[in-house]
Amino acid sequence: MSSSWEFAEGDPISDRLTAVSRLGGGSAYEAYLAFDRHLFAPVVVKVVRPDQVDDRSTLAGLERETDMVGALAHPAIVRGFHAVLGGERPHLVLENLDGPRLSSLVRRHGPMPMQQLLPLGVELASALHYLREREVVHLDVKPSNIIMGAPPRLIDLSVARPSAEAAALTTAIGTDAWMAPEQCTPGADGRVPGVASDVWGLGASLFYAAAGYRPFPHEDGESDEGDRDGRWPQRSLPPAPLSDRVDPGLRAAIDACLTVDPAARPTPAEVAGMLEPMLSALPRPRLAGFKVSMR
Repeated sequence: MSSSWEFAEGDPISDRLTAVSRLGGGSAYEAYLAFDRHLFAPVVVKVVRPDQVDDRSTLAGLERETDMVGALAHPAIVRGFHAVLGGERPHLVLENLDGPRLSSLVRRHGPMPMQQLLPLGVELASALHYLREREVVHLDVKPSNIIMGAPPRLIDLSVARPSAEAAALTTAIGTDAWMAPEQCTPGADGRVPGVASDVWGLGASLFYAAAGYRPFPHEDGESDEGDRDGRWPQRSLPPAPLSDRVDPGLRAAIDACLTVDPAARPTPAEVAGMLEPMLSALPRPRLAGFKVSMR
Protein backbone atom coordinates (compact mmCIF):
# COMPACT_ATOMS: atom_id res chain seq x y z
CA MET A 1 0.00 0.00 0.00
CA SER A 2 1.21 3.50 -0.83
CA SER A 3 2.51 5.77 1.92
CA SER A 4 1.05 8.90 0.28
CA TRP A 5 -2.36 9.96 -0.94
CA GLU A 6 -0.68 12.11 -3.59
CA PHE A 7 -3.58 14.54 -3.68
CA ALA A 8 -3.27 17.17 -6.41
CA GLU A 9 -5.07 20.50 -6.65
CA GLY A 10 -8.80 19.88 -7.01
CA ASP A 11 -8.77 16.31 -5.69
CA PRO A 12 -11.45 15.53 -3.09
CA ILE A 13 -10.16 14.58 0.36
CA SER A 14 -13.66 14.18 1.76
CA ASP A 15 -17.18 15.30 0.87
CA ARG A 16 -16.38 18.78 2.24
CA LEU A 17 -12.63 19.11 1.62
CA THR A 18 -10.82 19.76 -1.67
CA ALA A 19 -7.03 19.60 -1.86
CA VAL A 20 -5.11 22.72 -2.87
CA SER A 21 -1.47 21.75 -2.26
CA ARG A 22 0.68 19.46 -0.14
CA LEU A 23 2.34 21.13 2.83
CA GLY A 24 4.48 18.32 4.21
CA GLY A 25 4.11 15.46 6.63
CA GLY A 26 5.67 12.98 8.99
CA SER A 27 5.87 9.22 9.33
CA ALA A 28 2.17 8.76 10.05
CA TYR A 29 0.45 11.81 8.53
CA GLU A 30 0.41 14.10 5.52
CA ALA A 31 -0.60 17.75 5.71
CA TYR A 32 -2.48 19.49 2.90
CA LEU A 33 -3.78 22.97 2.32
CA ALA A 34 -7.42 22.43 1.40
CA PHE A 35 -10.66 24.29 0.88
CA ASP A 36 -13.47 23.48 3.31
CA ARG A 37 -16.86 23.99 1.66
CA HIS A 38 -18.70 24.08 5.00
CA LEU A 39 -16.43 26.75 6.46
CA PHE A 40 -16.00 28.30 2.99
CA ALA A 41 -12.36 28.94 3.85
CA PRO A 42 -8.88 27.46 3.41
CA VAL A 43 -7.81 25.03 6.11
CA VAL A 44 -4.96 22.66 6.91
CA VAL A 45 -5.87 18.96 6.81
CA LYS A 46 -3.76 16.45 8.68
CA VAL A 47 -4.63 13.11 7.08
CA VAL A 48 -3.40 9.66 8.12
CA ARG A 49 -1.20 8.07 5.46
CA PRO A 50 -2.79 5.21 3.46
CA ASP A 51 -0.49 2.58 4.96
CA GLN A 52 -1.30 3.77 8.50
CA VAL A 53 -5.12 3.85 8.45
CA ASP A 54 -5.36 0.51 10.27
CA ASP A 55 -2.58 1.23 12.76
CA ARG A 56 -4.07 1.49 16.26
CA SER A 57 -1.25 3.62 17.61
CA THR A 58 -1.57 6.16 14.78
CA LEU A 59 -5.35 6.38 15.16
CA ALA A 60 -5.04 6.74 18.94
CA GLY A 61 -2.56 9.58 18.38
CA LEU A 62 -4.96 11.32 16.00
CA GLU A 63 -7.77 10.99 18.52
CA ARG A 64 -5.58 12.34 21.32
CA GLU A 65 -4.55 15.33 19.22
CA THR A 66 -8.17 15.97 18.21
CA ASP A 67 -9.27 15.93 21.85
CA MET A 68 -6.39 18.20 22.83
CA VAL A 69 -7.04 20.78 20.10
CA GLY A 70 -10.76 20.75 20.90
CA ALA A 71 -10.14 21.37 24.60
CA LEU A 72 -7.86 24.38 24.14
CA ALA A 73 -8.71 27.94 23.14
CA HIS A 74 -6.00 30.60 23.22
CA PRO A 75 -5.10 33.44 20.82
CA ALA A 76 -1.54 32.11 20.40
CA ILE A 77 -2.41 28.40 19.89
CA VAL A 78 -3.67 26.92 16.62
CA ARG A 79 -7.39 26.09 16.50
CA GLY A 80 -9.02 22.90 15.34
CA PHE A 81 -12.37 22.72 13.53
CA HIS A 82 -13.41 19.11 13.08
CA ALA A 83 -12.09 15.60 12.63
CA VAL A 84 -12.98 12.24 11.10
CA LEU A 85 -11.36 9.52 13.21
CA GLY A 86 -12.34 6.48 11.15
CA GLY A 87 -13.12 5.38 7.63
CA GLU A 88 -10.86 5.41 4.61
CA ARG A 89 -9.13 8.74 5.36
CA PRO A 90 -8.98 9.65 9.06
CA HIS A 91 -8.09 13.32 9.34
CA LEU A 92 -8.04 16.44 11.48
CA VAL A 93 -8.96 19.88 10.12
CA LEU A 94 -6.96 22.77 11.54
CA GLU A 95 -6.80 26.53 11.15
CA ASN A 96 -4.73 27.75 8.21
CA LEU A 97 -2.29 30.30 9.62
CA ASP A 98 -0.85 33.11 7.51
CA GLY A 99 2.88 33.51 8.07
CA PRO A 100 6.22 31.70 7.86
CA ARG A 101 7.57 29.33 10.46
CA LEU A 102 10.10 30.89 12.82
CA SER A 103 12.67 28.37 11.59
CA SER A 104 12.19 29.44 7.96
CA LEU A 105 12.24 33.14 8.83
CA VAL A 106 15.58 32.90 10.65
CA ARG A 107 17.13 30.73 7.93
CA ARG A 108 16.22 33.29 5.29
CA HIS A 109 16.88 36.54 7.12
CA GLY A 110 19.14 35.74 10.07
CA PRO A 111 18.75 36.79 13.71
CA MET A 112 15.66 38.77 14.63
CA PRO A 113 15.72 42.29 16.13
CA MET A 114 14.46 43.00 19.64
CA GLN A 115 11.30 44.59 18.20
CA GLN A 116 10.31 41.11 16.98
CA LEU A 117 11.96 38.95 19.62
CA LEU A 118 10.32 40.46 22.68
CA PRO A 119 6.70 40.32 21.46
CA LEU A 120 7.38 36.76 20.27
CA GLY A 121 8.64 35.74 23.69
CA VAL A 122 5.74 37.35 25.54
CA GLU A 123 3.11 35.78 23.25
CA LEU A 124 4.64 32.31 23.55
CA ALA A 125 4.98 32.67 27.32
CA SER A 126 1.29 33.58 27.37
CA ALA A 127 0.42 30.38 25.47
CA LEU A 128 2.56 28.26 27.79
CA HIS A 129 1.03 29.90 30.87
CA TYR A 130 -2.40 28.94 29.55
CA LEU A 131 -1.27 25.36 28.96
CA ARG A 132 0.12 25.29 32.50
CA GLU A 133 -3.23 26.45 33.86
CA ARG A 134 -4.92 23.67 31.87
CA GLU A 135 -2.33 21.16 33.14
CA VAL A 136 -1.16 20.38 29.59
CA VAL A 137 2.41 19.95 28.34
CA HIS A 138 3.16 20.62 24.65
CA LEU A 139 6.46 18.66 24.60
CA ASP A 140 7.57 19.98 21.19
CA VAL A 141 8.09 23.73 21.44
CA LYS A 142 10.58 24.57 18.68
CA PRO A 143 11.04 27.12 15.87
CA SER A 144 9.33 24.99 13.21
CA ASN A 145 6.24 24.77 15.43
CA ILE A 146 5.91 28.55 15.71
CA ILE A 147 4.08 30.45 12.95
CA MET A 148 5.11 34.08 12.74
CA GLY A 149 1.70 35.65 12.30
CA ALA A 150 0.00 38.40 14.25
CA PRO A 151 0.16 37.16 16.92
CA PRO A 152 2.72 34.35 16.65
CA ARG A 153 1.03 30.97 17.03
CA LEU A 154 2.13 27.69 18.57
CA ILE A 155 1.15 24.72 16.41
CA ASP A 156 1.34 20.89 16.37
CA LEU A 157 -0.23 19.34 19.44
CA SER A 158 0.46 15.81 18.18
CA VAL A 159 2.54 14.81 21.22
CA ALA A 160 0.92 17.15 23.78
CA ARG A 161 -0.67 15.47 26.78
CA PRO A 162 -1.92 16.15 30.30
CA SER A 163 0.81 16.93 32.81
CA ALA A 164 0.25 13.70 34.72
CA GLU A 165 0.75 11.65 31.55
CA ALA A 166 3.86 13.64 30.64
CA ALA A 167 5.33 12.96 34.08
CA ALA A 168 4.72 9.22 33.60
CA LEU A 169 6.62 8.99 30.30
CA THR A 170 9.38 6.41 30.19
CA THR A 171 10.71 7.12 26.68
CA ALA A 172 11.91 10.27 24.94
CA ILE A 173 9.16 12.23 23.16
CA GLY A 174 9.82 15.42 21.23
CA THR A 175 12.45 16.62 18.76
CA ASP A 176 16.00 15.73 19.76
CA ALA A 177 17.68 19.10 19.18
CA TRP A 178 15.00 21.05 21.10
CA MET A 179 14.13 18.72 23.98
CA ALA A 180 14.79 19.57 27.60
CA PRO A 181 17.25 17.19 29.32
CA GLU A 182 14.44 15.55 31.31
CA GLN A 183 12.59 14.76 28.08
CA CYS A 184 15.62 12.90 26.74
CA THR A 185 15.78 10.47 29.65
CA PRO A 186 12.50 10.70 31.60
CA GLY A 187 12.88 9.78 35.25
CA ALA A 188 16.66 10.09 35.35
CA ASP A 189 17.77 11.85 38.56
CA GLY A 190 14.09 12.03 39.52
CA ARG A 191 13.39 14.62 36.81
CA VAL A 192 10.33 14.17 34.60
CA PRO A 193 8.86 16.11 31.66
CA GLY A 194 6.46 18.88 32.58
CA VAL A 195 5.68 22.54 32.09
CA ALA A 196 9.35 23.37 32.69
CA SER A 197 10.17 21.31 29.59
CA ASP A 198 8.06 23.67 27.49
CA VAL A 199 9.87 26.62 29.08
CA TRP A 200 13.13 25.03 27.92
CA GLY A 201 11.69 24.83 24.39
CA LEU A 202 10.74 28.51 24.61
CA GLY A 203 14.27 29.43 25.69
CA ALA A 204 15.84 27.33 22.94
CA SER A 205 13.55 28.91 20.34
CA LEU A 206 14.33 32.44 21.51
CA PHE A 207 18.05 31.58 21.49
CA TYR A 208 17.73 30.46 17.86
CA ALA A 209 15.78 33.59 16.91
CA ALA A 210 18.32 35.86 18.62
CA ALA A 211 21.48 34.08 17.43
CA GLY A 212 20.56 32.51 14.10
CA TYR A 213 21.87 29.11 15.23
CA ARG A 214 20.77 26.40 17.65
CA PRO A 215 21.86 26.49 21.29
CA PHE A 216 23.19 22.93 21.15
CA PRO A 217 25.03 21.12 18.37
CA HIS A 218 23.24 17.98 17.27
CA GLU A 219 25.34 15.02 16.32
CA ASP A 220 24.91 11.33 15.61
CA GLY A 221 27.03 9.18 17.84
CA GLU A 222 29.77 10.13 20.30
CA SER A 223 30.47 13.83 20.84
CA ASP A 224 34.02 15.17 20.67
CA GLU A 225 33.24 17.31 23.70
CA GLY A 226 32.82 14.21 25.85
CA ASP A 227 29.04 13.96 25.91
CA ARG A 228 28.10 10.38 26.67
CA ASP A 229 25.29 10.58 24.16
CA GLY A 230 25.92 12.82 21.15
CA ARG A 231 22.23 12.55 20.31
CA TRP A 232 21.40 14.81 23.26
CA PRO A 233 24.31 17.19 23.99
CA GLN A 234 21.97 19.32 26.13
CA ARG A 235 22.22 16.65 28.82
CA SER A 236 25.84 17.46 29.60
CA LEU A 237 27.00 20.51 27.64
CA PRO A 238 26.26 24.21 28.20
CA PRO A 239 24.53 26.12 25.39
CA ALA A 240 26.63 27.79 22.73
CA PRO A 241 27.59 31.40 23.53
CA LEU A 242 25.26 34.17 22.44
CA SER A 243 26.58 37.18 20.59
CA ASP A 244 27.38 40.27 22.65
CA ARG A 245 24.86 42.05 20.42
CA VAL A 246 22.04 40.24 22.26
CA ASP A 247 20.56 42.44 24.99
CA PRO A 248 21.81 41.34 28.45
CA GLY A 249 18.26 41.20 29.78
CA LEU A 250 17.15 38.90 26.99
CA ARG A 251 20.27 36.80 27.43
CA ALA A 252 19.45 36.40 31.13
CA ALA A 253 15.89 35.29 30.33
CA ILE A 254 17.14 32.74 27.80
CA ASP A 255 19.78 31.42 30.20
CA ALA A 256 17.14 31.00 32.89
CA CYS A 257 14.93 28.97 30.54
CA LEU A 258 17.89 26.74 29.62
CA THR A 259 18.79 25.85 33.21
CA VAL A 260 19.44 22.10 33.40
CA ASP A 261 17.39 21.60 36.58
CA PRO A 262 13.69 21.98 35.61
CA ALA A 263 12.82 23.07 39.15
CA ALA A 264 15.12 26.08 38.75
CA ARG A 265 13.57 27.33 35.50
CA PRO A 266 11.12 30.23 35.60
CA THR A 267 7.41 29.67 35.04
CA PRO A 268 5.95 30.96 31.76
CA ALA A 269 4.48 33.95 33.61
CA GLU A 270 7.88 34.72 35.11
CA VAL A 271 9.45 34.61 31.64
CA ALA A 272 6.86 37.13 30.45
CA GLY A 273 7.65 39.24 33.50
CA MET A 274 11.32 39.29 32.51
CA LEU A 275 10.58 40.31 28.93
CA GLU A 276 7.77 42.84 29.36
CA PRO A 277 9.90 45.67 30.88
CA MET A 278 12.29 45.42 27.92
CA LEU A 279 9.35 45.47 25.53
CA SER A 280 7.91 48.56 27.22
CA ALA A 281 11.29 50.29 27.00
CA LEU A 282 11.58 49.91 23.22
CA PRO A 283 11.35 53.19 21.28
CA ARG A 284 7.89 53.87 19.91
CA PRO A 285 7.52 53.51 16.14
CA ARG A 286 7.55 56.67 14.02
CA LEU A 287 5.75 57.59 10.82
CA ALA A 288 7.05 60.48 8.68
CA GLY A 289 9.00 61.83 11.64
CA PHE A 290 6.07 61.76 14.09
CA LYS A 291 5.73 59.42 17.07
CA VAL A 292 2.82 57.02 16.83
CA SER A 293 0.61 57.10 19.91
CA MET A 294 0.12 53.65 21.40
CA ARG A 295 -2.79 54.78 23.60
